[in-house]
Amino acid sequence: MKLILLATLGLAAAAVTAPAFAAEDDAATTTTTAAAAFTVDMPIEALMADERAKAAVLTTLPDLDQHPAYEQFKAMSLTAVAPFSQGMITEEVLAKIAADLAAIQ
Repeated sequence: MKLILLATLGLAAAAVTAPAFAAEDDAATTTTTAAAAFTVDMPIEALMADERAKAAVLTTLPDLDQHPAYEQFKAMSLTAVAPFSQGMITEEVLAKIAADLAAIQ
């Protein structure tokens, strides 16, 4: 009988404290997400998924998301794609996009 009572108290205590842990985890995730900055080193598809970042990228590279090979390079970053861009993504272009992305925060 004492064992059942102790087990019940243990489960009740766990149930009471579990939401507190979940709330802390949610707050940490929200803070991390809010603190995450967009960069030219992120996958292009991640940038295109956010309207603000997409606008920043497409201001400098207007047809990037319409490129015939987009599906092949969207998982890569702009920095990684630059050497294969036949001179379209230069250091200056990357710097401009990086500045525009930094302004989002």
